Amino acid sequence: MADPRTEDSGVEESTRSGVMSIGLHNLQPAPGSRKDRKRVGRGNGSGHGKTAGRGHKGYGSRSGAKDRARFEGGQTPIHMRMRKLRGPNKKMSMPFELFRTRTQPVNLADLDARFESGAAVDLAALKAAGLATRREIPVKVLGGGEITKPLTVHAHGFSKSARAAIEAAGGTCQVIE
Repeated sequence: MADPRTEDSGVEESTRSGVMSIGLHNLQPAPGSRKDRKRVGRGNGSGHGKTAGRGHKGYGSRSGAKDRARFEGGQTPIHMRMRKLRGPNKKMSMPFELFRTRTQPVNLADLDARFESGAAVDLAALKAAGLATRREIPVKVLGGGEITKPLTVHAHGFSKSARAAIEAAGGTCQVIE
């Protein structure tokens, strides 16, 4: 017996000026987009019987076994191998991605090269200039290079040297919350 999902529905499709009408009566999934689920443990004739695709023995064959995130096959995981920098202010106490705080750096030299004197530099202006292009990630202005123009800079953070240089050039620093 033919599969009803791939068989034509038998409904005559009305066309008006060569365009097929679409309605609830003739919607069907694209060919090959729907697939029956794999039924494991239903006899050896299915090809997925006996061990049901889990292999013989070991952790993965047991019920409730799952691939734990960051499990490294039994060796000591990286978060236990790495040194710990203790203390209340150590943001880098675990120096790998999971615990790292992210910011987009923007240097003073880039601001000086891309903006006119007296310009207001906000997040939209930084994005338009190609400096802070990633959404949802805070922008921090760093003190790389020199700044010679007075600018009003809006950012999520400023390094001490960047703040001092911007204010020395006659500009202002506005912290975005």
